[in-house]
Amino acid sequence: MNIWFWVWVLLAVILAIAEIFTAGFFMLPFAIGAAGAALLEFLWPGDSLTWQWASFVGLSSLLLIVVRRFADRVTHEPPQRVAGDRLLGRTGVVLRTVEPRELGGMVRVDGEEWRAEYAGDEALPAGTRITVLAVEGAHLIVEPVRDTTAGS
Repeated sequence: MNIWFWVWVLLAVILAIAEIFTAGFFMLPFAIGAAGAALLEFLWPGDSLTWQWASFVGLSSLLLIVVRRFADRVTHEPPQRVAGDRLLGRTGVVLRTVEPRELGGMVRVDGEEWRAEYAGDEALPAGTRITVLAVEGAHLIVEPVRDTTAGS
């Protein structure tokens, strides 16, 4: 057998192993393309290297398009947020004063009580309506609800 058969087989094996360590099915089309070129060399030994490269590039390109569409469908963003992320953008009320850049305050959002901090300069007293900006570990970063009716 020609040396190119073994080059393509080795390339296919290396790319297949590399696929195991990467996400998103990126290396798989190239591994299959290399296997296709090896098959071409096996079936028609000594045939033009140009045809082997053309089959590798063509098959890899076609499979890359197909596999990427599949990977995008499989690895899409979940439609529903989970854990604390479901609270992003939600409103609540301050239960215990939230001091600027300190983690002593408490808020209630969707019936749950959370420790909170505020990145602003003034404390948020109990009763202040807040919006959740972020979730950091087991506490929330909040800001006061902006009054949208002030300009009307």
